[in-house]
Amino acid sequence: MILAVDGPTASGKGTLAKALAAHFGLPFLDTGLLYRAVGRQVQLHQGNPDNAADALAGCAFPDSLLDDPMLRSEEVGGIASRVSIHPMVRAALNKRQVDFANQPGGALLDGRDIGTVIAPHADVKLFITAPAEVRARRRHTEMTRQGISTEFANILADIRARDERDTGRADAPLKPAEDALLLDTGDLTIGDAVQAAIALVESRLRKS
Repeated sequence: MILAVDGPTASGKGTLAKALAAHFGLPFLDTGLLYRAVGRQVQLHQGNPDNAADALAGCAFPDSLLDDPMLRSEEVGGIASRVSIHPMVRAALNKRQVDFANQPGGALLDGRDIGTVIAPHADVKLFITAPAEVRARRRHTEMTRQGISTEFANILADIRARDERDTGRADAPLKPAEDALLLDTGDLTIGDAVQAAIALVESRLRKS
């Protein structure tokens, strides 16, 4: 069984994807982490993420970089969004994702183009979303708990900029697959969102 979970930043898709993978006993890949690793590699080598050649060079990151805690930072997240615009970067990372999705026994992948590009044949596709203001508030709360001082307005502006880049890029834009099940987590607790996601997957599996 292959499950595809897509959605914009801070929608809750990562938390839901991990919970679904555990519930259904599937290997899990956070594909956004691959793009963050590319962005971090470009940053470490003082490259320009808006330059296609610099971004492509970042795809040669060592596997050890996937354990770098900086990958989860807002700064690297923004860089990841910028390098992901380049078609050559997406092509370089696609094979790794496709191979993971098609492994024996199935898998769960989360990202922004899993249901549309990486695994359009997935048994179930979820698209997780929430209003930009809600996502910004979540991220602001998370950063405050981590002792990171930042303005809510800046986070909201960054999220809107990422949404615009992700949905507006020519190659593999962020959008729900035609047969994706939509889940808005804006008014849901984490627990309620997890239960809703499991129910959606199980409902689709019963119909297939």
